[in-house]
This record gives sequence, structure tokens and C-alpha cells, in this order.
Amino acid sequence: MSATTTTGGRHFLQIPGPTNVPDRVLRAMAAPTIDHRGPEFAALGLEVLEAVKPVFGTTQPVVFYPASGTGAWEAALTNTLSPGDTVLAFETGHFATLWREMAERLGLQVQFVPGDWRHGADPDAARERLQADTGHTIKAVMVVHNETSTGVTSRVAEVRRAIDDAGHPALLLVDTISSLGSIEYRHDEWGVDVTVAGSQKGLMLPPGLSFNAVSEKALQASKTAGLPRSFFDWQPILAANERGFWPYTPATNLLYALREALTMMTEEGLAQVYARHTRHAEATRAAVRGWGLEVLALDEREYSGSLTAIWMPDGGADAVREVILREYDMSLGAGLGKLADKVFRIGHLGHFNDLTLVGTLGGVQMGLVRAGVQVDPQGMQAALERLQQA
Repeated sequence: MSATTTTGGRHFLQIPGPTNVPDRVLRAMAAPTIDHRGPEFAALGLEVLEAVKPVFGTTQPVVFYPASGTGAWEAALTNTLSPGDTVLAFETGHFATLWREMAERLGLQVQFVPGDWRHGADPDAARERLQADTGHTIKAVMVVHNETSTGVTSRVAEVRRAIDDAGHPALLLVDTISSLGSIEYRHDEWGVDVTVAGSQKGLMLPPGLSFNAVSEKALQASKTAGLPRSFFDWQPILAANERGFWPYTPATNLLYALREALTMMTEEGLAQVYARHTRHAEATRAAVRGWGLEVLALDEREYSGSLTAIWMPDGGADAVREVILREYDMSLGAGLGKLADKVFRIGHLGHFNDLTLVGTLGGVQMGLVRAGVQVDPQGMQAALERLQQA
């Protein structure tokens, strides 16, 4: 892509993560690195280990890794499963497909329920597969809560009910990498066994931290799981965490950042954080429909609060993105996998307010027009009307 023609202002990073890092968080990261075996660090460790739990909706342990979300994917699998185990997964998008591929590389057998990338995990299909599994060969169900490639949010609580209705003992493993801190999530209430998350989206941090929230059932499974693990092994990490430490060198400055980000979320109130994301998502969808375009997600129960994918089935999405980057210095998410050049994605998560959204949508509308896409300019007005509602 050619360089932008703009000369002033800041770059608009409106991909669905990594997201914009607040100045408060950047300043917190700039604190001096301290002895990760000393008492000051122990106090920091204990504080963030406890403070992160409400965001997951849990009172259970949350394991931190200096890794991307991919590391937390691997940790969820290797701590709970054994070679040759069967898992049930759903083709909800690009990242669900990548998690499936990881499971297969680790020596697991994957029953992959096919999907159209416009719907979330199907609770009815889960119920049927598990009811048919009378021998309980399926050891875990893998669900991506918010599919970053599609803007579709799976109904995790309904999948949990499907597992329970089938009377099946399978573990429930859920990826919340692009939903945690943006879309309400209830690890304990929904009966999730391992929740996977990353730092670079709703938590408003740079990439570099990932997480597993772990149920008691998952902890028990980890004692007999046979997949090889060392760095990702929960047990030594949890033992060190009891005193605020880690069994390896931790990402100290990212923990400073996490503490500040969690403070910001507490100040706003988690309910308000989720309501803000919902409102911005509704305004974005109003703009898309006002332009005469189509939201990729088809089921209104599964609309994402984190991002919106705009469907351009005849192609041209990448050309729109290129124009917007060149002319208006704004980055939007590309279509991934089978959606390449057929969607572009607007991220509206993390450190984000009404004026940021208005600027984002204004840039998209101008870029669509500049790229030769026929749109109704009333799209922006539709978004403004939604934002002006209480």
C-alpha cells in the first residue's frame, strides 16, 4: 500500500485488535522494572491476579502467560487433554479453524461441525453430537465466544445448557480473545472450564499477555492429562502465584499496564463498559445498513459488541481498505481465510468513545465513496441518531 496522503493528526487504528492503548496505561508501563523476586513485585502480582477475576466473571484462578492468545489456546488444550482424545469444535470463522488445526497438531481428534462463517456455534448441534456420544469419547467442547474474523458472538450459555441437557461430562473450553472486557462474560455462571484470553483487545494493553481462567473441574483434569507441557503447565504457575510470583521471568511492565487498565475499567464500571460497547456496535450497524450495505452476522442474537464485519460478496473490500488507509490514515481489519477481499472489519472495542466512533464511521463513509462504492450518505446520520439516544 502506498503512503498516506494526510499530514496531520493521529493514525486511526480501528482493526479488531491490537487496539489503541490509553495514555494512562502507556505511562504505567514506563515505570522502572523491579526485582521479580522481591516484595514489591509480590504485592503487584497478588493485586493483579485478584483484580482480573471480575472481568472473567470468576472467583477461580486465572493463569497468566507472557504470550499471545495462541499460547493460551495451547495451554487450555495441553493442561486438560491427552493424546488421541476427541474434541468437538465449531467452524465459526478463521480463528476457530486455527484452533482446530492446533488441536490436530497436538495429536487430538477433532469433530469439526461445519458452518457458514455467518453464525456462531450451534447449541442444537452440540446437544445432538453429545447425546449421540454415549461412550463419552468427546472430552472437550471448543467454542470461540467472539469470532474476530466475522463479528459473530456465540451463545456460550446455550452451549453449556446443551452439554448439561445431554448429561455429558465434556469440558467446555472458550476463546474470549476479542470479547473479554468488551462483551459481558460469566465464566463461573456459564459453567466454563477454561477461558482463553489475550491482553491486546478489550483489556487495552499491547500484545504480550495471555490468560486461562480455570474451573475446579479443569484443575482436576490437569492432574491426569497426558499431553506434553512444560512452560504452559498450570501447576507450577499456580503454586508460585500463591505468593504473588511466577516460576519464570514475568512480563513486569505489562503487569503494571494491566493493573492500570483494570483500574480504568473499575472506575467506569464493568456494566457501563459492556453497555458502551453494545451502543457503539448498534450505531455501527445502523451506519452499515444506512449505507445500503450488509452486516456479515445474520442472527441478531449473535451480533458482536467488539467489531462489525461488512459483507461485500462480490469483492472489493481490500480496495476500500487501501483507499481509507492512503487517504484518511485509518487501518481497518481485512477479510481472513475464505472471507479474503469479501469483508472489511471495523473494530470498536477497548479505549473508545462516541467521537472516536464518529470519526471512524466518517472515514469509512468517505472511503467507500472515494473507492467508488455506491452508498447512501444517510448512513452517518443513522449512526448519529443512535448515539444521541440515551
